[in-house]
Amino acid sequence: AQIVFQKDPALGNVGFKAKFSAGETAKWIHSRGLSGAPLDQPQAGEGTDTFDVTEAYVSYLAPLGKGLRFDYGKFVTYNGAEVIEAIDNPNYSRSFLFNYAIPFTHTGLKMSYTFSEAVSASFHIVNGWDNSTDNNAAKTYGLSIGYTPIEAISTTFNFMQGPEQDNNNSNQRFLFDWVGIIKPAKKLTFTLNTDYGREQNAAPTGGAATWNGVAGYVTYDFTDKYSLTVRGEYFDDQNGARTTVNGVAGIPQRLKEVTVTPQIKLAQNLLLRPEYRHDDSNKDAFDAGTKKSQNTIALGVMYTW
Repeated sequence: AQIVFQKDPALGNVGFKAKFSAGETAKWIHSRGLSGAPLDQPQAGEGTDTFDVTEAYVSYLAPLGKGLRFDYGKFVTYNGAEVIEAIDNPNYSRSFLFNYAIPFTHTGLKMSYTFSEAVSASFHIVNGWDNSTDNNAAKTYGLSIGYTPIEAISTTFNFMQGPEQDNNNSNQRFLFDWVGIIKPAKKLTFTLNTDYGREQNAAPTGGAATWNGVAGYVTYDFTDKYSLTVRGEYFDDQNGARTTVNGVAGIPQRLKEVTVTPQIKLAQNLLLRPEYRHDDSNKDAFDAGTKKSQNTIALGVMYTW
């Protein structure tokens, strides 16, 4: 469940946003240093708090040019093709890239400006990846550039770099994230997302760690009521720094998945998503370490008010 309070700032004025989440997703995205999540907790996904202050920031739209916007506080990441809320994604389950390649949230300062209908950009100075309270004395810097040459094509280039390890200000983590959306017809949408990450002296092996992946989505709207999305994905955790195999980190792993998600709009605010997903690994990562693959059937029901 999620509740959002929001007021967008008018030119020369102040606004705000507060987003509160509860449930299993809240545990997975929970940032360290928030609501009792300890700073020595290895990953945000290992939290146990089912309540999360997902976003809490104030905004100011400075009267400079078209309007220079400042957001200060905690906000969701600008990386990736998918977002935290399942209802705003084309599939019900999340991709490997969303779960392992990129951060979920940032705490700090975001400055954004729209240069034209085709070009926009934002610059970030934040505590890092999923850290409400900084775990070292250095900041992480990010840049996002959006380019929409025509209405049917939009692309976003995202960069982020900074030290993310506890009490270490020198070992750098770098992330490049790219999202492209092509809409060749009114009912058809293609989305492509690719990520490349690298970290110096990364846990648990202590050497350089690299991860990369790509996810592709095809969505077709048969009618206003029925649609279908197919996602295919590959994620290579070359040094085992982002994933685990049966709870053990540091094991290199290559993951693949295919997900088929029909959507039925039962009412204006009520969506039904049955889903089939097939996952593969080159390691025995499923069914308590006995299988290299798994099949999942799910049914998602989402309601907004």
